Amino acid sequence: MSAANPLVRDRDVEFLLHEVHEVMRLCALPDFADFDRETFDLYLESAAKLAREVYYPTFKAMDEDGAKLVDGRVVTPPQMRALFDAAVELGLLTAERSEAVGGAGLPQSISVVGYLYLMAGNAGAVGYPLLTSGAAHLLESFGSPLLQERFMAKMYAGEWTGTMALTEPGAGSGLGDLTTTAAPVEGDNPEGVYRVRGSKIFISGGDHDLRENVVHLTLARRVGDPAGTRGISLFAIPRMRPTADGGLEFNDVHTTQLIHKIGWKGLPSLGLSFGESDDCLGWLVGEPCKGLSYMFQMMNEARLLVGANGTATASAAYHESLAYARERVQGRHLDRRRASGPVAIIEHPDVRRMLLRQKSIVEGSMSLLIATAGYADRSVHATDADERQRAKRILDILTPVAKSFPAERGFESTSLSVQIHGGYGYSSEYLPELWLREQRLNSIHEGTTTIQSLDLLGRKVMADAGRGLMALSEDIRVDVEGAKRCGVDEDLCQTVKLELVRVGELTAMLGQRGVGGDAVGMLAHSHDYLVLFSNLILAWQWLRVAGAACRGLGAQTGDEVAEFYRGKLEAARYWIRTELADNARLAELCETGEDSFLKVPDGGW
Repeated sequence: MSAANPLVRDRDVEFLLHEVHEVMRLCALPDFADFDRETFDLYLESAAKLAREVYYPTFKAMDEDGAKLVDGRVVTPPQMRALFDAAVELGLLTAERSEAVGGAGLPQSISVVGYLYLMAGNAGAVGYPLLTSGAAHLLESFGSPLLQERFMAKMYAGEWTGTMALTEPGAGSGLGDLTTTAAPVEGDNPEGVYRVRGSKIFISGGDHDLRENVVHLTLARRVGDPAGTRGISLFAIPRMRPTADGGLEFNDVHTTQLIHKIGWKGLPSLGLSFGESDDCLGWLVGEPCKGLSYMFQMMNEARLLVGANGTATASAAYHESLAYARERVQGRHLDRRRASGPVAIIEHPDVRRMLLRQKSIVEGSMSLLIATAGYADRSVHATDADERQRAKRILDILTPVAKSFPAERGFESTSLSVQIHGGYGYSSEYLPELWLREQRLNSIHEGTTTIQSLDLLGRKVMADAGRGLMALSEDIRVDVEGAKRCGVDEDLCQTVKLELVRVGELTAMLGQRGVGGDAVGMLAHSHDYLVLFSNLILAWQWLRVAGAACRGLGAQTGDEVAEFYRGKLEAARYWIRTELADNARLAELCETGEDSFLKVPDGGW
């Protein structure tokens, strides 16, 4: 473990926020007019300090201690209470929320970078406050004033915590098949209270000893409502329900099992049972049968947080492997004229290749997250309704990419950190193996990669007659031309431009298959479509980075600054030349509908 591990490098953050994405432009919007760079910097500096001095030193110990199930209750690692308290003090739970609910009202473009710092320090520990924030935001958006006062206020204040309870043992990701039921309590029922019965699984943070109560935002079906997703409603179910005298009493919510995960061991994943004694009360949130549409707010927020987790974990592993490569002396240089004795392994070409691949994945993912957050900011805070709608369409398309790319490629990047460390990499005395274990969860959390690919191709790029994809394409073309004007290599710009055309034509062709009723022909290769689409989106981000780097080189003074910008240019060149070349192969698979995996007979496996 490197004591000096920067987790997420401040200079990279400053460059991406202010030179690439020009985040201060958001302050032209009325909702952000009171902010300035000093305010943004202060929040990020506080988050970085907390990550490096408090969260990161507990990372390995929390993995070793883990959460434990004792007499039906979860006991968290001993470090966790102080970490949760520190997150509340930082204002993490309400960073993006309005002053009306006690928040700071920060742009998501800023808050997501704060999450990156903290997740790089200890991803599992950040789960408790961010799950709570997302659950409280559901109540803020759709709950009655009573629910906001009774539950939301305590959650935003960090007095209680919250979760989302969707998945059931027999249904998995097929939410339409859930069996948890809700029946209205007898007699006068002005608060919309129901008796809930059922079970959920894989509920992160569903029980613990950090606070006296956990509020579960739970999907269930009211008795008599339609089958499938149309009949799902949303309920707020506390573990301890309020009593008339202001106290709390047990609400018949039981922890049935603790899932033993390969990573994030300090954030327990649980099985829960509601209503074993027919005494579990849940409060209806919003209108009946709209639960799934409500829950998508939290699910989409969580998908971006999973992408941030993937990015942050890969960033920590990258900086650790970079430090190790500079320190580890082993082998001779290929050019014997350059050195007669052993050299640091960063001198070996293949180690440099692996490091540059890590850098391109990590920093490209960071840029993607900030860009996606920028569209989220404008989708809510832009003063023009058309601009808000346009931003929302692009946000919808980028969300499955911003979740799945950092998760999948972040795992690859973290695996390269293990490789660079050699035999030390897979030993528990060093951190890469722990980051690799933690990273693997991100491809599964909040919808597997295939679910994201089906969402992207089957819904998002086709929505509104493709208007979102057309708007995104317009922004990419604008940035390609901007990169040219800044002096980025013409070949790189042209490559991105051509791949944008390829994606547009492929999308139209696959869409026609879907319209013609050939769902398999359209979606069987949705994963390949997601990969090639993501390759293009990251190339777009790297072109933006390259343009900013060229501007920086034109204004720079000093070798150190020049090397910083040149590193960005080489990473951009690497990504565009090595990754976009694969899009032709992926597009051919989608076009031809290569079907060997569909034709394997049952006895052929």
